[in-house]
Order: sequence, then structure tokens, then C-alpha cells
Amino acid sequence: MKLLADEGVDKPIVIAIREAGFDVDYILESYQVAEDELILKIANSQERILLTQDKDFGELVFRLKQSHTGIVLIRLEGYTSAIKAQIVKDVLLAHQNELTTAFTVIQPNAIRIRK
Repeated sequence: MKLLADEGVDKPIVIAIREAGFDVDYILESYQVAEDELILKIANSQERILLTQDKDFGELVFRLKQSHTGIVLIRLEGYTSAIKAQIVKDVLLAHQNELTTAFTVIQPNAIRIRK
């Protein structure tokens, strides 16, 4: 699975999922962009699932009806970066076949996958 990690995603999460074998492009390493619309276009053009902590992508997808290859929204406030990294890695490994074209939200003790 190919992912694009938004600039708000903690570096330990990127490292953990790369170590798990995922192909991850990280905005902070590859691009000088910050606008959500452009980040979504990059993810779509490269057929990558967008990994983000930014709720604004939900508005782009549901209210403004923008297309996407898949979005994983991380909502794990209050957890350390190490714990977030473990949770995200576990979710991606367990649900990787369900995430394409889905809007997924990772919350404490809950995963919502909406097609």
C-alpha cells in the first residue's frame, strides 16, 4: 500500500509504518506545500492513501465532494508519538485491504471505515 503522510503526522508514525513495509511519502521530506487541496491532489495523482491528523480533509471530501484515493484520519490526542505509531501501524496492517477509497478515522478504541 502506498501512503502520503501529511506534514502534521508525527515522524515516529512515518518511521513505524515504513519499517512495517509500507511505501510512505512524507510531505515534510518531499514537498514544500501546506494547502490541503494541493496535498489531496498529490495523493490522488500518485494513487496514495492520505494519512493525516487534519480534520479539514473531511470537509473537502464530504462537503465539497472532492475525490480521493483514501484518507486515514488519526484522532489520537493525548497519546505519545510512540503509542500513536503503534496504533496506526496495527490498524494499517489489519485493515489495509479496506482503506482504498475509504475515509477512515482512527480513534482511541475505535476505527471507522466509511466507503
